[in-house]
Amino acid sequence: MTSTSIRYVRTVRIVRAAIFAGLERSCAHNGGVEWVRYRRLADRPVEAMHAHFEQHRYHMHSHDSYSFGLTDDGAQTFGCRGSRRTSAAGMVMAFNPDEPHDGRAETDLGFTYRIIHIDPSLVSEVLSDQAGRPAGLPLFTEPVLYDPVLAGALNRMYNSLAPEATALARDEALAETVAAMVRRAAMSAPAAVTQPMPNVQRARDLLDQEYLSPLSADDLATAAGCSRFALYRAFKTTYGMTPSDYQRQLRLRSARRLLRAGVAPAEAAVQSGFADQAHLTRWFRRYYGVTPGTYQRA
Repeated sequence: MTSTSIRYVRTVRIVRAAIFAGLERSCAHNGGVEWVRYRRLADRPVEAMHAHFEQHRYHMHSHDSYSFGLTDDGAQTFGCRGSRRTSAAGMVMAFNPDEPHDGRAETDLGFTYRIIHIDPSLVSEVLSDQAGRPAGLPLFTEPVLYDPVLAGALNRMYNSLAPEATALARDEALAETVAAMVRRAAMSAPAAVTQPMPNVQRARDLLDQEYLSPLSADDLATAAGCSRFALYRAFKTTYGMTPSDYQRQLRLRSARRLLRAGVAPAEAAVQSGFADQAHLTRWFRRYYGVTPGTYQRA
């Protein structure tokens, strides 16, 4: 890297550190170079995060919501559906519920983005209201899009989550966003999507029911009726993550529910199957980019 490039990087980091100083309900990572701001509605299942990351790497994970990432600056590379993809400034990442993905900066300068999580039940409610009858849920066939209409709707929705925004503005922004989703997405699963093999489904069902228990590979293999190796390979192929990653994700979702209910992070860690608060914090950040405390205060 040239001396000019080094000066440029340092200047960018100083400017970004100054921007960080004005953020509310934020936390800093890596000496203040990285920052995060989190928002959550009290009356609707909608959450959003605005962040700048340079060194942070998301572990492979999924959300139980629709998740839309708006890349404002830089570029983020992520793995999804078996290949690496890149979202640059102006692009939208669109993840269906329970769609595994990871993420990291494409370059040393990092990336700045906003991500909005919308619960499927709320999407269904809005679609049914718009159609006047029960409606199916949209399904995104591509995880990264260049769609100015959807990006604009998501930008307005993010702004509507600010504390000073009115409830009417939030409802209008949500309706606009769902309409943009439907315009871009398919309304049914593509033909290539198949149901998981019964033996893999049985192992997943066991994890869903007993995720707080110290399950072993033998326990899952017995439930599936196959060898441990066969189960591991089939589970990862079917669900995009290993059984241990899936169990950890279930525990993290449990911790999120407890944090939203006001349970202290240390107690939420123990109740969700983590060794202690530090253990929870380490994995919470790797999956969600924010600490449990910051998430709870949002």
